[in-house]
Amino acid sequence: MKQSEIKELSTADLQEKLEALKKSYTDLKMAHAITPIENPLELRSLRRSVARVATELTKRELQ
Repeated sequence: MKQSEIKELSTADLQEKLEALKKSYTDLKMAHAITPIENPLELRSLRRSVARVATELTKRELQ
């Protein structure tokens, strides 16, 4: 997800998106541990998406 897309979402939507991204990341990580996935860079992009959403949530809490 792009930062501009994240800023447009509401706080509740961001929390739902964060949970979904974390679940997707752990599932993909487990699948990669069992049998290597075709594109391991997906792990990096998912991890960074989780960080972007978490950062936006933290920023909104501090305001």
